[in-house]
Amino acid sequence: MLAMRKKLGLGLVCCRLATAMLLLALAASAAISAAAQTPEKIPPDHNVEHGIEHSADHYNVDHYYEPLPQETGAAGLKLMLRRLQTTARLMQVDAHPDDEDGGMLTLEARGKGVSTLLMTLTRGEGGQNKLGSNLFDVLGVVRTLEVLAADRYYGVEQRFSRVADFGYSKTPEETFQKWQGHDIALADIVRVVRTFRPDVLIARFSGTERDGHGHHQASAILTKEAFRAAADPNRFPEQIGEGLQPWQPKKLYIGNVCGFGASTCDAANYTVKLNTGREDPLLGESYVQFAIEGLRHQQSQALGGVSIPKGDRFAYYKLVDSVVESPKDSDGHEQDFFDGIDTTLPGLASRLGNEEQKVPWLREQLSRIEQSISEVGHNPDGDWAKSAMALLSGRKAADDLLQRVRQSSLSDNAKKLLTSELETKRNQFQQSANVALGVKLTATYDAPSASSPESAAMAVPGKSTAVKALGMASGGMPISAKFILDAPGCQRIVEGAKSADKLSTAWFDFRVTPCDKAGYTRPYWHRHDPEREALNTIDEPQYQTLPFPPPPFHVRMEYRYEGLTGTIEVPVMVKFKWPDGSEGEHPLAVGPEFSIALSPSNSVIPSDKRGSTSVKTTARDQSSGSEVRIALNVPNGWRAEPANESVDIPKDESKDASFHVFPSELKESQTHIRAELTSGEKAYGEGYTVVTREDLGTVYYYQPAVQHVSIVDVKVPKDLKIGYVMGAGDDIPTVLEQLGMNVTMIPADKLASEDLSKYQTIVLGIRAYDTQKDVIANNKRLLEFVKDGGRLVVQYNTLGSFGVPIDFNSGKYTPYPATLSRARVSVEEAPVAILDAANPIFHSPNEITQKDFEGWVQERGLYFMSQWDSNFTPLLESHDPGEGEQKGGLLVAHYGKGTYIYTGYAFFRQLPAGVPGAVRLFVNLIGSR
Repeated sequence: MLAMRKKLGLGLVCCRLATAMLLLALAASAAISAAAQTPEKIPPDHNVEHGIEHSADHYNVDHYYEPLPQETGAAGLKLMLRRLQTTARLMQVDAHPDDEDGGMLTLEARGKGVSTLLMTLTRGEGGQNKLGSNLFDVLGVVRTLEVLAADRYYGVEQRFSRVADFGYSKTPEETFQKWQGHDIALADIVRVVRTFRPDVLIARFSGTERDGHGHHQASAILTKEAFRAAADPNRFPEQIGEGLQPWQPKKLYIGNVCGFGASTCDAANYTVKLNTGREDPLLGESYVQFAIEGLRHQQSQALGGVSIPKGDRFAYYKLVDSVVESPKDSDGHEQDFFDGIDTTLPGLASRLGNEEQKVPWLREQLSRIEQSISEVGHNPDGDWAKSAMALLSGRKAADDLLQRVRQSSLSDNAKKLLTSELETKRNQFQQSANVALGVKLTATYDAPSASSPESAAMAVPGKSTAVKALGMASGGMPISAKFILDAPGCQRIVEGAKSADKLSTAWFDFRVTPCDKAGYTRPYWHRHDPEREALNTIDEPQYQTLPFPPPPFHVRMEYRYEGLTGTIEVPVMVKFKWPDGSEGEHPLAVGPEFSIALSPSNSVIPSDKRGSTSVKTTARDQSSGSEVRIALNVPNGWRAEPANESVDIPKDESKDASFHVFPSELKESQTHIRAELTSGEKAYGEGYTVVTREDLGTVYYYQPAVQHVSIVDVKVPKDLKIGYVMGAGDDIPTVLEQLGMNVTMIPADKLASEDLSKYQTIVLGIRAYDTQKDVIANNKRLLEFVKDGGRLVVQYNTLGSFGVPIDFNSGKYTPYPATLSRARVSVEEAPVAILDAANPIFHSPNEITQKDFEGWVQERGLYFMSQWDSNFTPLLESHDPGEGEQKGGLLVAHYGKGTYIYTGYAFFRQLPAGVPGAVRLFVNLIGSR
């Protein structure tokens, strides 16, 4: 199983910087934190109808990790007992990965054993990138993996909606406009409420301007609507047709009731006050500190260095709707979210109302199961055998009761309510028994370790796959195993040979062939145009709201102990090497026999381009090694040389092929080039990227083998030498090179020794001061470069984020005084006024007009200056609707013989997207004279 690691590894890493208010809250009140979870195996007995899960523990977060130390031995068993002793269910809704109140979630899930679910509406795909240049949907995949790694500590399940993070939004009105109203996101929240059936529903935010981000406000507004809508069969009746039933949560709370960062809260503003700073002896630290260990995995959000000292930390929530009465003190305060709700196991009978008369035996049997839990709790820590017997007996009792409920005369809705809860308890009994008995199982693709995650083998439809499993059980218990293939369109179970009765370990060998129609292991959603669309298209509805589809290959081991049966199930893993030589692994996936990718994926071509452009294809063979044919499909009138290429690809390896593309007459427009691989009579037209990191899981992100081509009418200066210093990561240098410009990458750690005088212009990439300490150390040298006649273009920076000690303003990095702010223009269509029309930047080498501000994507800009010395000249003004003027997005100053430019305009998004006006303006910024 994949052990969590602390260092960055191979693969794509991306990020969305958490908002300043959220980070401030984390620092001051630890309201946003991360928590802990017992990594539970996939339950042994699936009971899924119409793609709907009936057990809260199905697909529980990320089951690819080694158990945390706190989840093993006596501590692990006691944590599981907390879960067994309650039927409480809690669901929190927020907007983005990193919004979650990890301290509260950990307190509830770990400290109180509450079955807890976090629903994050978006995947953070519209955010900024702390660690790399990848944005949009690939960033969303990374953010999903990061929040899953955090959820592992919180101890919670994770769900998502179809709406996408389209960038910063200042109002819920704009958010709902982009999300095509309330109903799409609301339907997804209602679906999860009806599936998970929480007793308590919590909005992370308040739904007011106090929340800041429009997505934050919208998430709370929708949560309030979902509280009643989920119980109304007339709302989203298509879900009822699928087999879901209406569900009314008992209580609704909202968060952010005292403002982010508040260390105290007026008594009238909250109903529940929870101390997340209280230490838990089973965790070895406080809930919020344990949560922070999870939050640190959200490194793309600049949260890798977050820490919280010991001491009290409080989370405040306000009750805003309820269908039950709960006791309150004289100030109107409750002690717990579940005050007034019966969360005992026998209390399940009360939920049936008058139907309880149909099952007069139910309450007594539930009490007996509760007694078996109590017996385990009273056992001495070392009496593992007695604990295991009680836990397996409890599992059998839950199973027997499940069968009796299914055969009863209860209504379908009552049956589903009870079976959901009993399945959860049965699975918890089983997981607890496995901890008590030390039962373990590993299952591995039977092949040598690959040299990297990218080269790790995949299972191919129609090709035989060998799997080796090792089962371990203490006490010489008899064990047997089954291999399970559960890919879309292909379900198979293969029996394994039984081991000898007295063995404590046993090997099982399986061989299985995925059927030809087995679906590939990939995200179940996509966007056709991620730069402009704010909704995801769902390709496989059976997985809707899950983080990712579950792994397709599993091995289930069955064992007997003192006449009682038990099971454990794990995904099949593939082993590989990280760059440092250490071993890693991720779940075996189903993939295509061949894949084909085309690079670069975006190309910007000047309309006066003469000659050819280069295109590279990369083909991979997952089968047996073959000769294939690769060809490019180019626009009408264009031609590719060669017309096609034959390539021999060794098994499990990749091979490149290069083409020259000759455009015909060019005029400003957008088009595309496609690559196609042919093997025999089959054609392949897409490839995948392995998105992973050493502390995260792994996802195969598929894209068509397409190069999006933007033809731009742009003039570029001749003989201009540009030095580019990368910050957090962007693709601007690639675009400049595509335009024919001479760009040299200057590593930040070479700034001290590099001969800067050979460049006419130096460009600092986005967030250079925030991410590169050598830029800070050599800032004086950069200003001397300007003073001597050079041009320095500084792209947007931040004020410093939590865990990052740099404050741009206190550093005084500009040649004249200027104050950076959080001001931004989030509406990409917001009008732009040219303030200094005579400035050469608007005339050389390209004439800039109002037309050049059309067609921008996601936003105008961010982190504008709010004040500046009179030596600076503001060149543009733009502001969001209803707000005051913002002139600090593009400032220019003469300093000595040279020119200093600061720009907060989002060129890092516009240039890779091939926005013509933004391309022309950026060329002028670096090349006007």
